[in-house]
Amino acid sequence: MKGVLICGGTGSRLHPLTEITNKSLLPVYDRPLILYPLDVLVRAGIKEVVVISGTEHIDQMGSFLGSGARFGCEFSYKVQDKAGGIAQALGLAEEFAHGDSICAILGDNVYFDDLASVIRGCTKGGHVFLKDVPDPKRFGVAELQGDRVVHIEEKPLHPKTSLAVTGCYVYDNRCFEVIRNLKPSARGEMEITDVSDWYAKRGELTATLLLDEWIDAGTFESLYQAARVVRERKLEKNTTKPVLKKILRIAKDPVEVHTS
Repeated sequence: MKGVLICGGTGSRLHPLTEITNKSLLPVYDRPLILYPLDVLVRAGIKEVVVISGTEHIDQMGSFLGSGARFGCEFSYKVQDKAGGIAQALGLAEEFAHGDSICAILGDNVYFDDLASVIRGCTKGGHVFLKDVPDPKRFGVAELQGDRVVHIEEKPLHPKTSLAVTGCYVYDNRCFEVIRNLKPSARGEMEITDVSDWYAKRGELTATLLLDEWIDAGTFESLYQAARVVRERKLEKNTTKPVLKKILRIAKDPVEVHTS
């Protein structure tokens, strides 16, 4: 399996910050945003990753990420000349995939669940990761039967469920043939929802429901929220470690245990 890190789009909701740099290079607490989705791919054992970005900031992407050696993988780069949707960006990775299945992830998504074992276990068909959200109208919305997705609707006015399709997609290599035959949606883009729905209609799209936080950090509020959650998790981890060490020390050293 190969990885596709999609960092295209204009980032208009984050102007004027994205007039300076790609939104995936903006900070989320102590690291650039792009490192969070990259972690998902690395944890899944994916060693070859193509980074897809627009013409404006591809040089900054390459300057920061480099060859990928420091992350334990190998990077390739593709330029999306014009924003045409997530599926159009994914289609640029067909030659890179070279017949392999792919895990595509959006460069502005932050996951706190560990997706690694699920991604590694996907060998055929498609797989998506769902999150129960209060505002499903903003997302592609999935209908389930068991662990299988039977239909996905993009940004519906009247959602049938509250299960949003998040920005990590695992497909076998047939996805590229699907993309080649896609027609632009009403908003002029090649929709990744249509790719997933192609698998769903054939009974070949499974799903995992996320239990922990998931943040689509494409707005000022969600970017701030991502930084806040990451900070809280790191502070909690750093304060828990000394407490655990003290508990273990007391357990080994009965002298420190006092009773009244």
